[in-house]
Amino acid sequence: MASYRQYWDLTKPKVVALIVFTALVGMFLAIPGVPTAQQALDGALGFLGIWLAASAAAAINQLLDARIDAQMARTSWRPLVVGKVKPWQVLVFAGLLIALSMTILVVWVNVITAVLTFASLIGYAVIYTVYLKRATSQNIVIGGLAGATPPMLGWAAITGMQGPWDWAYASLLVLIIFIWTPPHFWALAIFRREDYAKAEIPMLPVTHGVAYTRKSIMVYSIALAIVSLLPVVVGMSGMFYLGGAIVLNAVFLWYAWRMLNPPDELFSMKMFGYSIVYLMALFAFLMVDHWMLPFL
Repeated sequence: MASYRQYWDLTKPKVVALIVFTALVGMFLAIPGVPTAQQALDGALGFLGIWLAASAAAAINQLLDARIDAQMARTSWRPLVVGKVKPWQVLVFAGLLIALSMTILVVWVNVITAVLTFASLIGYAVIYTVYLKRATSQNIVIGGLAGATPPMLGWAAITGMQGPWDWAYASLLVLIIFIWTPPHFWALAIFRREDYAKAEIPMLPVTHGVAYTRKSIMVYSIALAIVSLLPVVVGMSGMFYLGGAIVLNAVFLWYAWRMLNPPDELFSMKMFGYSIVYLMALFAFLMVDHWMLPFL
């Protein structure tokens, strides 16, 4: 029998942690003041439902990518690859997570959150994993939309997306993650390009070369620096967030510039690591600024 640890590893807990954190920030930003008891309950249940759905998507991704994972050093340890769980166990596990997630969101949160969450799950676990990942070098750009939606899911759990401003503000948070995803993932893809080539996955460094990918990282990093300031422009955030975003973007742009002529092969992994810190810190600044704004 597979142990608890193997099932936990199927959910990609580190990846999912970042996903649900951005969803949590979306919830906080959707609340104009101190949350009511109902908002706190909706947020807690929404958080649980989103987390379960993200975990299910991760498990399905591992099920569908088992052949590829076996050929890549980064993923060759995964439970399904090494035979610690069977494909049917992964399928049943993912199905139970989806059923529980949708039940929680439909019954106790709201239908729009359930619909958006399920669409995101299908977008990542099926459309990206089965088709986009193998079809185009722009796989992570197009498929990144599914992975960028968690802040909107969190926002929807609180508001039910009742008006156009809910969609506008939540979409802005999605846009930040959408633009962040390519430079984040391409930094990793550069370091792991031989694995992707071996697995016949058309990642940008494999199809267009490392030099082209480095330039693309620079272009997206500049776009990210601009997009990440939009919350200030539209009045979502204030000076605290602006100061933090400027510092974070300055470091991100330095990494992107240094990537054009890196000191060694490991530098791309350093940028990859910083990109995770960047997103977590940026959304943390958004959340703190939201609560500080009334007192500034």
